[in-house]
Amino acid sequence: MDMRLEPWSEPSLSLLRQINTPQMRHHVGGPESEEQLLARHRRYLALPESGRGCMFAVLLGGEPAGSIAYHRRDWRGEEIFETGWNVLPAHQGRGVAAAAGAALIAVVREIARRPGSPRGLHAFPSVGNAPSNALCNRLGFTLLGACDFEYPAGSGTLMRSNDWRLDLGGPAHPTDPARPASGVREV
Repeated sequence: MDMRLEPWSEPSLSLLRQINTPQMRHHVGGPESEEQLLARHRRYLALPESGRGCMFAVLLGGEPAGSIAYHRRDWRGEEIFETGWNVLPAHQGRGVAAAAGAALIAVVREIARRPGSPRGLHAFPSVGNAPSNALCNRLGFTLLGACDFEYPAGSGTLMRSNDWRLDLGGPAHPTDPARPASGVREV
């Protein structure tokens, strides 16, 4: 698969607009207004300069297929890395999210080696988002349980999510036989 991650840039706004549909945003509160979308785009552009993370466009054969990110956040008294992703409908079910997730995990593992970096990568898919929850399991995350999660951050809006955690000090590849069992069987 010819998949690569490209840091978010001005042209990525068109990808963000493709993601901003009722189908794609079903599990996260629905589409955003143009003003909200432009504010989100500006946050994504500024994220690397903050030193707190990076948003990536997922390219398949050079064409936008989705997005994936990591960023630092405080969660239950601990600083963690958080990740989230979107894959456009035309590319779903073809392994794009798994390839992008594995590539992102490799990036975050490198960053986690720096002194003072968080040691855990969390994902918080809606409890009703079966494909994203299955992806977490496939990538080697451990299901910690359901939680109320504020999304978007600072909005005051809570969604019922699953808290998945990946130990960034663990084996480098999620299918490594030496990795600890996640407690959840592969789907």
